[in-house]
Amino acid sequence: MPDHSEDPTTTRDGDAPLDVVLGVAGGIAAYKVCSLLRLLTESGLDVHVVPTAAALQFVGAPTWEALSGKPVASSVWADVHQVPHVRLGREADVVVVAPATADLLAKAAHGLADDLLSTTLLTARCPIVLAPAMHTEMWEHPATRANVALLRGRGAVVLDPASGRLTGTDTGPGRLPEPEQIFAAVLAVMRRAGAGRPAADLAGRHVLVSAGGTREPLDPVRFLGNRSSGRQGYALAATAAARGATVTLVSANSELPPPAGVDVVPVGTALQLRQAVLAAADRADVVVMAAAVADFRPAVEQTAKIKKKFSTGDDALVLELVRNPDVLAEISATRRRPGQVVVGFAAETGDETGDVLTHARAKLARKGCDLLVVNEVGAEKGFATLHNTVVLLDAGGGAVSVGPASKEHVADAVWDAVLPRLQ
Repeated sequence: MPDHSEDPTTTRDGDAPLDVVLGVAGGIAAYKVCSLLRLLTESGLDVHVVPTAAALQFVGAPTWEALSGKPVASSVWADVHQVPHVRLGREADVVVVAPATADLLAKAAHGLADDLLSTTLLTARCPIVLAPAMHTEMWEHPATRANVALLRGRGAVVLDPASGRLTGTDTGPGRLPEPEQIFAAVLAVMRRAGAGRPAADLAGRHVLVSAGGTREPLDPVRFLGNRSSGRQGYALAATAAARGATVTLVSANSELPPPAGVDVVPVGTALQLRQAVLAAADRADVVVMAAAVADFRPAVEQTAKIKKKFSTGDDALVLELVRNPDVLAEISATRRRPGQVVVGFAAETGDETGDVLTHARAKLARKGCDLLVVNEVGAEKGFATLHNTVVLLDAGGGAVSVGPASKEHVADAVWDAVLPRLQ
């Protein structure tokens, strides 16, 4: 889970907690939202739970009241003197609905207001995050897809559901993302709102992100690899989804949980990554190559384990390596669709021939991408850390330093640099 220990998005000036309305619609996944509520409250947010009458059939009001510390109502007729159907939406800093059922999405899209949650959505003037959960047939129905498109067009962040086990024996897209993933998306939206920027400024865009590190097999048990954890690439995918984008994440050997609302394509080797990236790039407005792709692979993958003791008696093992394709340079040169923006990453170290930025500027010119995100790597730098410090280089010679900051903040800075190039 991302590190938010230094994230200022849970309080406003004067350290008063921000107000969150947590709507709960009537789906079986409502039980998972208890964990989301705990995450929100423990982060310092002031959370008011608004379940529908159907949601209370799955999880009762006492549970929501105990976890939030506030009374719970689903009807506009409760506490009428406080006008809750208007007040909740006006006072909220963000409204989150999980699970957002097909019925709830339809009501929100068409402005229906027959209970406290739907009226709150209609009066809210803050960012809205919807985490759908329903059976696959309902999610894929043209009516639901049209409602989602309508909501996204208005600026709401509608996360794509996860794929997996549904109610009964059903399996497919429609599963509620895990509470930790929804929580990360909510914080990303609030971070944007706190900076005075629109939450869904990537709505209608399809972005492709590669992450992790490729592994090139030597034999059945060994490989050539690198130290990339995939954290920065995953942060890029998560923040793009939270900003309204449709996201494809090509993930090489990362053990991180998939971000909410992101389509993950797992790969292992550089050749597999190239194939997956080229297949997805045709529909991508932005391609961000954050994965650490091996430059070389063994010329021959041994079918049996290489023994420690060699028949020649020589203590040295000589490996013949061949060069892998340069995926970033290929994508930059071919531009799979008009106006496509390509972003590369460079993990660099200085040497006797130049410093980090000298090598990075040469790489930017060589690769032909629009932006290059440069970070110096080494002991406790770059790989497997929760924070990052980078320089954003552009093809016109500009350079912007970012950090030290969380990898989510770095990701937002990258998307901020991409946006003008899309427009």
